[in-house]
Order: sequence, then C-alpha cells, then structure tokens
Amino acid sequence: MRTGIYIHIPFCKSRCIYCGFYSTTSASLRSQYVEALMREMELRCGEMDALAPMGDSVVDTIYIGGGTPSVLPVDDLCAIIGKVGETYTCRPREITVEMNPDDVSGDVVMALKDCGVNRISMGVQTFSDERLRMIHRRHTARQAVEAVAAVRRAGIDNVSIDLMFGFPGETLAQWRDDLRAAVALEPEHISAYSLMYEEGTPLYAMLQSGRVAQTDDDICLAMYTELMDMLAANGYEHYEISNFAKPGRRSLHNSSYWHDVPYLGFGASAHSYLKTRRCWNVADVAEYVRSVSDGIVPQEGERIDADTHYDDLVTTAMRTCEGLNLGVLSDRHRAFALKCARKSMADGLLELHDNHLRLTRKGLFVSDMVMSDMMMV
Repeated sequence: MRTGIYIHIPFCKSRCIYCGFYSTTSASLRSQYVEALMREMELRCGEMDALAPMGDSVVDTIYIGGGTPSVLPVDDLCAIIGKVGETYTCRPREITVEMNPDDVSGDVVMALKDCGVNRISMGVQTFSDERLRMIHRRHTARQAVEAVAAVRRAGIDNVSIDLMFGFPGETLAQWRDDLRAAVALEPEHISAYSLMYEEGTPLYAMLQSGRVAQTDDDICLAMYTELMDMLAANGYEHYEISNFAKPGRRSLHNSSYWHDVPYLGFGASAHSYLKTRRCWNVADVAEYVRSVSDGIVPQEGERIDADTHYDDLVTTAMRTCEGLNLGVLSDRHRAFALKCARKSMADGLLELHDNHLRLTRKGLFVSDMVMSDMMMV
C-alpha cells in the first residue's frame, strides 16, 4: 500500500495577515523541534505496518510544509528527510519542500536536491509589491521571479507557485497581470485561491473594523473564470478546483488527499489519516516538544465510520476533475449519492461520466453547495 508523509514546520520569520495555519515567529525551540520530529517518527513507526498487515506500506510522497520550512537550516531539512528513509520503507516519487522566495539560493536548493528533493513549492501570492506589502509577505515580485530561476539553475525541474486573487481593491485587469507574470515563468504547477478572511487573523480584524472591504463576489467569479481560461490556453490541466498542472506534473502528494490515500502527519498541528481513524497533533510547539521528549505523541483522534468515510470522499474526490468514483461505494452509499445528485445534474452542475460523478464547469462555481447537498451528515 502506498502512503504519504506530511511534515509540518510551524516557524515563520513573520506572520502574513491572512494566515490561519498554526505557526510561530519564535525561533527559541527550532533545534529541539527538529529533534522531536525525528523522535515522533520513531514512536509512530508501527502505524504504517497496521495499514498493510499482509505486506509493506511504502512511503510514496513526502511533503514538508508550514509555516515556512525554508527558515530552517538546510542541514536540518535534509536530516528530517533522511530520518523518514531510516524509519519507514520509502520509495518516494515526489519530495516537496515549501520555500519562501527570499529564502531561495542556489546552494540551498542544490543541497535539497542532493538529499532527494525533486519539487519546490513557493508562496508567491501576487506579483504586485503593493499587495505583497499589504499582506505582510517578506519577498518582492522581483525576488519571486529570481527564486524560480535559481531553482531551475540548481537542477530541480518541478516548480509550483501559489497565487491569490480577490485582494481588497484588486481589479480584474490586475489579476490578469498576475496570471501573465505567473505563466511567463512556466512553472509546472500553479495553485490559486481566493483570499479568505479567517476568524482570528489580523485580516479578519481589519475587515470587521472596516479598514478593508471584501472584493465583490461577481468580480471574484470573473477572476476565477479568467484563471481557468488563461491557464487552459497555456497548457495547464485543471485537475482540482484550485490546482492546475502541466501534463504529468500534478502534485502527487496533494492528490493522495483527494483520492483516499492514507498519510501520516508529523509535527505540531499535523493531521494523519489512517482509513478508519483520523488524528491530529497538538497545535503548540512547546507542548509538542515536551510531550514527544517524554515519549508521548500529544494527539487527539476520531474513528471514521462508513457514513463519515462517504462524506469524506464527497468533499475530496469531487474536488478533482475525475470526480467521485461510484464503483468504490457500497450499494447503499451509491444509491444515496445518485439520489442526492439528481437536482444538481438537472441543473447542469454535476454530470455522470464513466461511473464517476463530477462537477461541470458551471458546478465549479458552487462546488461547496453541490457537495453539501450530497453529504449524509
């Protein structure tokens, strides 16, 4: 059985005002945290065996995310990757490290390549220096362009960049400029998301106090349409609601989330999915380090029953261009899915193709509503 491993590095030099992921700007526990990550892998080495009792469970992908993994010394990142190989049966087709553009240098990328990294993901977000300053990103547009070039020169030929749209005051013409700048870099993969106002973030506080205003829904829909059209015209496959790839360059690790592949997550706040169980580590670096040092993985979890598993499939598989495979469902769940899908199919939001229920282009714009209508719980 193939599996994935996610490793969370919760450290950042500064906090972006929109970010709702767990991270900290304190560097005091970085070295202890790396040691705790490796200890957690040892403590949980039996979990992979439980997934495949009749044979090997092979680590197929490794993804180091954050936070900002590139704030760690490159030797620490390589040591973490090496520890995965020592602890688990690994034949990874893809090892991804998230990097901030201003952390990228040829020496760092070459060192990562030497320890097996073959994919770099960069949070570019926008090519407007004004918007970058607004959301408190550390890099400039020029640094983003230079970072992609540096990764190429170092010999890694699989680059993903993240983009955002729907910034306060952003126009459709400005979004088109961002898309043109992204396409000009010819990244193998582009992820693009509408700016979210998550409760508890500084951006949400700015919205509540009236210091910023959300972009009009019609403009955001036009931006999403422009995203799909421009990337399709430039050879990108729209394989998931927010993700686009050149042929053969889909994110293998993230695809595992959408196709019911089990994975282990290591580090503070990391989540794991083990088919019949989901668990998550404590979102506190100090508590995580302390507990793991004492030989205890500080996590909570829940059992996944058949109905919950069906709901999970709806909210993951239906995000992809293939859609929900009815062939993997029980008779009861298949009948339920088809019954719930009737209205959306009549409205042109869903279609049945090769025994898969999948969103139409029209359905992509209201995907949350369509998936909600198909859930059991």
